[in-house]
Parts: sequence; structure tokens; C-alpha cells
Amino acid sequence: MYETVIGLEVHVQLKTRTKAFCGCSTEFGSQPNTQSCPVCLGLPGSLPVLNKTAFDYAIKAGLALNCTVQEYTKFDRKHYYYPDLPKNYQISQYDLPVSIDGFLDIESEGKIKRIRIKRAHLEEDAGKLIHQQDVSLADFNRAGMPLLEIVSEPDIHSPQEAYEYLVNLKSIIEYLEISDCDMEKGSLRCDANVSIRKKGVKELGTKTELKNMNSFKGVKDALTFEIKRQEEVLCEGGVIIQETRLWDVKELKTVSMRSKEEAKDYRYFPEPDLPPFIIAKEKISDISKSIPELPKAKMARFMKDYGLCEADAKILVVSKKGACFAEECMSLYQNKNKKPLVNILIGPMLSEANSRNRGLADLNLKVESLLELIGFIEQDLISNLTAKAVLKDMIDSGDLASKIIKDKNLAQISDNSALEIEADKAISDNPKIAADYRSGKANAIMFLVGQVMKKTGGKANPKAAQEILKRRLSDA
Repeated sequence: MYETVIGLEVHVQLKTRTKAFCGCSTEFGSQPNTQSCPVCLGLPGSLPVLNKTAFDYAIKAGLALNCTVQEYTKFDRKHYYYPDLPKNYQISQYDLPVSIDGFLDIESEGKIKRIRIKRAHLEEDAGKLIHQQDVSLADFNRAGMPLLEIVSEPDIHSPQEAYEYLVNLKSIIEYLEISDCDMEKGSLRCDANVSIRKKGVKELGTKTELKNMNSFKGVKDALTFEIKRQEEVLCEGGVIIQETRLWDVKELKTVSMRSKEEAKDYRYFPEPDLPPFIIAKEKISDISKSIPELPKAKMARFMKDYGLCEADAKILVVSKKGACFAEECMSLYQNKNKKPLVNILIGPMLSEANSRNRGLADLNLKVESLLELIGFIEQDLISNLTAKAVLKDMIDSGDLASKIIKDKNLAQISDNSALEIEADKAISDNPKIAADYRSGKANAIMFLVGQVMKKTGGKANPKAAQEILKRRLSDA
């Protein structure tokens, strides 16, 4: 009945040593108001100077996002009054941003979908307000931080598409190494504009702007709730009010922050203290040569060079550091079929990384150590189940797999005589299951294998145990 229309505004803090227009440090976590100066505080007589690295990073991002980098660009003053904005205006870009008309391809319902990018422009960040019971405090350390705002066209039609867009965008930015994209530190922030309209109608519905979403899952959840809320309002004969709403993480709902019935007039005008900038074609060419292999190109190469399927390659290239770690593993892995290695990387390894809130490359594990562990699995010296426990110990202790297996006596039991004893016990303890197998229920054998594994503390060779069980049950 209704179609969803979503546009995203993503703010990326650029990884420079100093702020956008002054020499103050961008280091995170310093004491409040220790990284501010007359320029970022807007004191009389202070003049901004553009950070060249931030400018180059903005061009680099624009090129990676298939944008047109404009030959002529300028900065503007965006006026609004808020306690965390000491100058009462923000240096931003209005009609002549650095980059325009780009796109980012995502996967949606098994097909490639193109999301157009309207613009990517440079601006400075505001400060931070800390609200306490009886007072609000202002910290201006963040004021003047260099931001790249990437604005999509309203081409996104579901929360899942929004999620895919953000994951792909973050991956590209990380590959470019122009931001750490740490949402917990505020290095990457996202606002969403969402509206609904009846299917077939071209005119956009009344939108609401969503803020305070500190994770991609939060964006997805907030959009899901807001779409349902708007549908319920319209179905009950109500009217959607143009407003800004906050995502309440505890209540899992959006709440009204302020009405926004008309477009706010920011009274933009050209920044008088900064000249217009002409970007030479030679500069654009030089920066384009510095763009590394991006996720989609790396995924295609992994599939071609290492024989990976698309799904596996897609998982491995999300993080640049993780992709480099995976490639080093694959290049040193002697087996031509990389699937056993990839299964470990995207299975137990990724599970350990996620549980520790780390990446594959940050698990205190050398490539050679991981390959040694995989070698023990392939030689049937340990089972896959035991390997998971050994991997956890390796990450926790830094010890080699061989030491852990020896110290904890985890070597797999492949001795037929020992396994035959346990197989006989499993059959005698479970006569109904044994009868089921003999009557043609082939899957019943797996329960008996599980019993042998249980009796041996997970150390039995499951393949050998299964063969012995089959032989015993056939002989009876």
C-alpha cells in the first residue's frame, strides 16, 4: 500500500592531525576545552586557514564514490544559534561543494541497486554539550573538527537497503584510510530523512528527520519503527508532521525532538575569510592515483585468484585490515582449495572477533599460527570442535596450537581399539536408536556418533567413529 523513501546524510570525521581551519589537535579523549583556540572559538580578529590534508581527503572520497570533483569550489557560512556553536555560524559548503553527482552500488534482494550521491562537501563540526541534572556544560574540543558530509538522493526504499548502503560506504572510507569511522567516538554519524507515499505516487510524502542513531543496526531499527509509525498515523486518518525525531535506544522507539514545519533558513553566504578554490585537473589526477584497491575490486580479485565464492569474498573484504590478513593467510596456505581456510576465517575466527568487538587482524594471532592449527585439523589430529576451543586459547594466551593441544591432552583419538569400545557402549546404551538405523533411518547414526564424542570428551575422530559404528551395526 505504501512505499518508503529514505535519504541519508552521513558525517565522516576526517583523520587529520589538526582541525579544519586551525592548528588545534584532533586527538580524541583529551580533557574538555583543552583543544580550542581563537579560530575554532570564533574570537574577533581570528582568521581560518583551510587544512590541505582535509581538502585532499575530500577529493579522494569524492573520486572513490564516483562523484564529479568540481573545478571551482568555495566555503560558506551556515548561520544558526546553539550553545555548542561558539561562532553562531558553521563554515560549510552550500552551492559549490567539492564533489557532486556520484553513486554507490549495493545489493538489494539479490540484485545490484545504484544509490545516487547528491553531494559530498567539507565542513567543520560543532562542539559537544554535556547535560547534567541542573546544568549543561559545553566542550569545544570537537568544534572545528573536519567533517565530510555525504548526502544521498532519496533512492533508498527499505531499512535493509539503508543498512547495506552504510556498510558499503563505511568500508570504502576505511579502505581510503581518511577516517577511522568509529561511531562510538563520533567519527561517523548518520541522520536519516524518511517519508512514505502510496505506491505509484511520484510526489514525496512529508518527511521526518531521524537523529541519535549510534550504530548501523540503530539506523535500521529506527527506520523500521518510524515507517510503521507513519503508516499507522496515515491509516488512522492522521497527518504526518514534518519534524526531527530522536531514536530512543532504551525504549526502541522514535520520539519527537522539535517540529520542522518549514525549511529552516540558514542565511548562507560566502565565507569572506576564505578564498574560492580552483582544483586543477593535475591535482585530481594525482589524488586518483593514490586510491587503493577498493572493496568491490578486491572481492572480484579474491574470487578470481583464490577461487572464493561471492558470499565468502564479500565477508572477507568488508574490513581492509581483515582483508589483508585473509589474503596473507590464503597466499601462504598450500592447499589449492582455499575453502577449509576460508571456513575457519568466516566461522570461528569471525565469531571470536565479533565477541571481542575486534577485527580479524586484531586477534593477537599470527598467520603462521593459524595455519598450524588448520594443519592439525586436516591431519585429523584434532576435531573441528576441539579446534574452536584451541583457537580461543591461542587468542587469549598467545600460545601455539601445538603447545595447547599437548598441555591439555586434546589430541584426537583415532585408535580403532579404543573407539570400538566406546562405539559398543553407545550401541548398547541406545538400543532404539541402533534399531532405527538398522531399519533404514540413516541419520540415526549421527546420534550415536555424538554419544561417542561425548564419552571421549570430544576427542574421538568423528569419521573413524562413524565408520566403526556402521560396521558394528551391520555385523549385528
